[in-house]
Amino acid sequence: MSDRRAPEQDQPKDRTEELSLKTGTDPLELIEQCLASFPEEDARQKLLYKLRHAVTLSQAAHQQRELEFKKVNEVVAKLTAPANRIGTLLDVPGEGLARIVVGQAEYYANVDPRVSDMDLKVGTQILVNEAYAVIKTLGYDRNGPILKLAESMPDGRLRFEQEMGRQSLILQRSTDLVGVELKAGDEIRIDPSHRVAIEKVVAHKTSRHVLDEAPKVTWEQIGGQNEAIAAIRKAIEYPLLHAETFERFKFSQPKGFLLYGPPGCGKTLIGQAAAGSLAKLVAESKQEHTLDRDKGSPVTSGAFLHVKGPEILNMWLGESERMVRDLFEQARARRKDGALPFIFIDEAESILGTRRAMRSFNISNTLVPMFCSEMDGIESLRDVVIILASNRPDLIDPAVLRPGRIDRKIKVNRPNKDAAAEILKVYLTTELPLDPVLVKERGGEQIRAVLSLVEDIIESIFRRTEDNRILSIRLRTGQNKVLYRGDLVSGAILASIVQRAKEKAIDRTIQSGQPSGLQVKDLLDSVSEEFREGDMLPPDDAAEEWLKLLDHHPEQVIGVSSFRRGRQTEERLINQII
Repeated sequence: MSDRRAPEQDQPKDRTEELSLKTGTDPLELIEQCLASFPEEDARQKLLYKLRHAVTLSQAAHQQRELEFKKVNEVVAKLTAPANRIGTLLDVPGEGLARIVVGQAEYYANVDPRVSDMDLKVGTQILVNEAYAVIKTLGYDRNGPILKLAESMPDGRLRFEQEMGRQSLILQRSTDLVGVELKAGDEIRIDPSHRVAIEKVVAHKTSRHVLDEAPKVTWEQIGGQNEAIAAIRKAIEYPLLHAETFERFKFSQPKGFLLYGPPGCGKTLIGQAAAGSLAKLVAESKQEHTLDRDKGSPVTSGAFLHVKGPEILNMWLGESERMVRDLFEQARARRKDGALPFIFIDEAESILGTRRAMRSFNISNTLVPMFCSEMDGIESLRDVVIILASNRPDLIDPAVLRPGRIDRKIKVNRPNKDAAAEILKVYLTTELPLDPVLVKERGGEQIRAVLSLVEDIIESIFRRTEDNRILSIRLRTGQNKVLYRGDLVSGAILASIVQRAKEKAIDRTIQSGQPSGLQVKDLLDSVSEEFREGDMLPPDDAAEEWLKLLDHHPEQVIGVSSFRRGRQTEERLINQII
């Protein structure tokens, strides 16, 4: 029965739909009219109600099918539509117009009115439809090459130098770069199409050498180098403290200094103290109100650029020269900002070594001329102060050390007994915990106990005994010269001795669980350990350089022997390698 009724029920629905199509009347309205024309007791009303319900369900299903069909058509249209092209906005010449570049080709295109004028920034990526109309902005591309700025032109355009053999580039600025101060050497990211400069990138390689403030090291923190300190203070401080006197004598202030001497004797500390002292004087003296010739801004602070020589060396051709050029450009930029820059180059002989014949490539052949040319662009210490530190000044190229570039050469000697005592007082202060027995023996005064410790250490180091012998040097004159611990002591060795003694006191405190202080035995044992670990002879092929680091002339030495416990004296001849 149900199978026969189904088609019977479909027939009226089909008829109503046909009737609706022919008459343009809604089938539900016709059914309502029929219901209104039949009396309430008529049995045909029940069938009409069922018919109305079936028509309502049919119309709802039909509307649902139409909605789903519409969605499918939209998806198919999107999948089959051609892709929008991505370009770069170069200019907005007028309202509703844009000059764009798409695939290295330029177009003068219309802009969709729905795109906001605020989003149309030069350098941003844009979507272009089939008619090459701008329909959407995508913001700046986050990728792209980085180039070094060579020149910021007066009209705002930027000139970039590329690798050797490639032409220079001149690019326009993006909207966000308009008005930004850019200088030569800045790293700028450009868009992939090489048409617009997008943003300034922080150069991490050069910024890591710069401290925001001048070093806080003071002259009082350096002990045992009174002569070297007095020489460099006269050279850098007098021209500022007595400017009128120097002006009367038409004296040209030095602009470069060389600190040389054995390792560990305080060359780096002296350079940092010189920078800190000079920056403080510049800020406090009358020179603070002297305007800079270029920018008209007063010198108000110092900037310390600390560079270790080997950091500049790079395997890529021309990269080391670029780093030297960037270093000086950064110093000049700091000077224009009102700071007095100091370039302190440690281990200077590694990058400024003597140039050799051009038959074989040597980095000094190009790095030294670059450094010299940059130094020639500095007029005096009012612009940039250059301080070089080296253990081997004989290896530095003479063109660098000539007057007019490095004007002052200051020797930093090994400390004698009095100088060593001053250095120890810097590290052995009254704030350190001392052994109560030692303090009691010195009348309960902390300062007397510290002075007693200093005297004991000095006596232990500078005593001329067999235990203190380190080397025996045989000279060409036939004489034998014995070097003792006091002949090879340095500020770094003294600092290490105090550090070792502190470690012993800390270890004793931890092991016993009771607070303990420095003892005389801690320091004397540290002296023996420090020199015992440093008691070594160099390889035969490095003896000449080793003697120069010890501040001895190898041309006068023909044999070196070491005094070691448990074995006889062993002598190594030096004349075989000289």
